[in-house]
Amino acid sequence: MMDSTALLTLLQLTSPALPVGAYSYSEGLETLVDRGSISAVGDLQLWLIESLAIGAISLEVAILIRAYRAECQGDRDMVMYWNQWLSATRETAELQQQNWQMGRSLLKLLQDLYPRADWSGWSMTADWNLAIVFARAAQLAQIDESTATLGYLHSWASNMVSAGVKLIPLGQTAGQQLLLQLAEPIATCAARARDLPDDRLFCCSWGLALASMAHETQYSRLFRS
Repeated sequence: MMDSTALLTLLQLTSPALPVGAYSYSEGLETLVDRGSISAVGDLQLWLIESLAIGAISLEVAILIRAYRAECQGDRDMVMYWNQWLSATRETAELQQQNWQMGRSLLKLLQDLYPRADWSGWSMTADWNLAIVFARAAQLAQIDESTATLGYLHSWASNMVSAGVKLIPLGQTAGQQLLLQLAEPIATCAARARDLPDDRLFCCSWGLALASMAHETQYSRLFRS
């Protein structure tokens, strides 16, 4: 069982209060709501369940697991490999910049929180994806792989639901009901990612890519593009 310090650190890392800017992004939801593709809680639920099954987040968390294992083994070259691999899968500049900005913010925070840790190879001038840096955070805090994966996915889902509450808009209760309904899809996504071989790393994220590309040309925006 994870000790209380590790659990509290996980809650800190997945909290909306963590200063990495997650609240600034909608990952295409703003475009989809603007166009009427998502207009109710059922639409958002379907989008998020499909994302967890075959979308970019399902691939992202599989790479997080690989980075976590590499970091536990002290293999920084492999950590860098998976970071570059993940960057290459980002289909739009918006998605790429989002992950790099959040990754750098978390890395800076970790270096301030754990100044005595070994930071060789973790240059602040490199473009770090959030999932890769989160794996490092989990390793530092001695959070086990399975729990770290679930925490990362829940944090992502919470941010997406929060964006949906603002954009559609939904009531806060409806948002919390939806988040509760995502528990099983999140657990399934995490379990599948843990056992996924390298030659099965893929996702179907063209809908996300198209929504992301259209975001910057919207007439009015709440979220960063």
